Amino acid sequence: MNINFEPMFMLEVFPRILKYVYVTLGIAVISMFIGLCIGTLIALIRIYKIKGLNSFMKVYISFFRGTPLLVQLFLLYYGLPQVIPKLAEMNAYTAAFIGLSLNSGAYMSEIIRGAIGAIDKGQMEACLSVGMTSWQGMKRVILPQAARVAIPALGNTFISLLKESSLAFTLGVSEMLAQAKMAAAATYRVFESYLVVALMYWMITIVFSYIQGKIEEKLSKAY
Repeated sequence: MNINFEPMFMLEVFPRILKYVYVTLGIAVISMFIGLCIGTLIALIRIYKIKGLNSFMKVYISFFRGTPLLVQLFLLYYGLPQVIPKLAEMNAYTAAFIGLSLNSGAYMSEIIRGAIGAIDKGQMEACLSVGMTSWQGMKRVILPQAARVAIPALGNTFISLLKESSLAFTLGVSEMLAQAKMAAAATYRVFESYLVVALMYWMITIVFSYIQGKIEEKLSKAY
């Protein structure tokens, strides 16, 4: 079947896909927030070498960095309910952002740990010398400086999350890629449908890259 390229179809399908941008952004933002919390916690556990937990976190990081995200999502949504029947009540949207959060948390933990390690050790020594506890020094002095170092890598992680959220359609989440696939299946306008969704992801990435640049610029002013 030979179907000519039809730009007008792109204009027709664009509003239909645009309506589901909030689903894609919602998954990415929620996953980023939860993943950042997980990553920070893991980084601190590894820095302070908390017995028992430190070894477990190494295995956690190794697993989520060493296996495909799609396999992780399938294990979470289709596999775990067979072991823990209560999880069968979990919907696809919830499974998607939990899977992305756990995956991104593993990557962000290494980013944050590296950023904290980049701060001069004399900073903590200075905190302890003025009567702060190790935790107070970490919270008030080290982490704010580490945040500036970590922002570029964390920004790239968010952009990756934004694109990886497209895997949510494999679980049945009706987001942008799912809408493009349905439009392509119904009209046989495969190229136009997927080109629209590709351009939309590209535009969103450009916007967030610009915001990331402004945040980096603001945090660097003091330095």
